[in-house]
Amino acid sequence: MDRRARGDRPVLSRSEAIGIDGVRLIDLQIRGDLRGSFLELYRQSWIEPGGGAVQANLSRSMPGVLRGMHFHRGQWDYWCPVAGEAFVALADLREGSPTQGEVMRLGLRGDEPRGLFIPPGVAHGFYAETEFVMLYLVDAYFDGSDEHSVAWDDPDLGIVWPAGDPILSDRDRGNPSLGETLRTPPRYGRSLG
Repeated sequence: MDRRARGDRPVLSRSEAIGIDGVRLIDLQIRGDLRGSFLELYRQSWIEPGGGAVQANLSRSMPGVLRGMHFHRGQWDYWCPVAGEAFVALADLREGSPTQGEVMRLGLRGDEPRGLFIPPGVAHGFYAETEFVMLYLVDAYFDGSDEHSVAWDDPDLGIVWPAGDPILSDRDRGNPSLGETLRTPPRYGRSLG
């Protein structure tokens, strides 16, 4: 029996474009009662037609960890915070994008459910202000061939992070500058033919 047959209203979430072309922030709606709650995390129709998520990942970061800045040439990411708080930075690296070169910042919290859709070519990173757990969906299976990066502290990005000496992976400690990354402009998206 579906929810409408029982008289329940469908759970609707609002998706809105923010800052960078193609980036969407989805205000997720929690429905609760005495038993607990229900939260719909993802619908393909909220983000981009023509292909859905094929892989789900769970990231857990200790306070003070910075992950980024990473980007993909052909893959989108959809982030959903589960617990904790993070400072998020995004940078549009797509040549010809109406928001090329723009950088934006926002916060994600597990107790304020929102989804964040990040299209291909938008660099993304986050700083865990507390222990931070995030579920993220992608539309391509991971094989390492579409992993690209930019230095988190590159002055040309101009991101003011909450801490100047975060905990970094070896990979993120060695990310190239924005100038190095942009010297070989990538093609974004996938061929539909």
